[in-house]
Amino acid sequence: MTTNTTFPPHGRLITKLTALGPYLRQQHSSDGRYFFDCLASCISAKKAPEEREFWGWWLVMTTTDTGFEYCYYFGRFDNKGEWVRESVPAKHEQAVLQTLDDFYPKLTGLLQGEFNLELTPSGELEEAELGSVA
Repeated sequence: MTTNTTFPPHGRLITKLTALGPYLRQQHSSDGRYFFDCLASCISAKKAPEEREFWGWWLVMTTTDTGFEYCYYFGRFDNKGEWVRESVPAKHEQAVLQTLDDFYPKLTGLLQGEFNLELTPSGELEEAELGSVA
């Protein structure tokens, strides 16, 4: 017996994902692919705002047959507005990890609780699976 997965309309999903907080980047998202990020820790607050860089994470969520899969990365958001994969220095690591730990339950709660959709890690994921460490 097969079950059909019902996805909410793209516009409704965008509205709900946006309500999770300042994570969804609509300009980098499209129907079936959603881009989230977080500028968790400023590298140097002494620089002018347009020159500041941040440590943080970004997560890409794509549609599957039963819901979504995700892949996430850690790195530096440079002064050109681009993410660069880099190891986060120890003094910034806790702030970066905490924001990701805060976001993930919100995302799973929405997708699983409200829409009855699965959220699974991508096979390409290099880091530990989210939600597996409490």
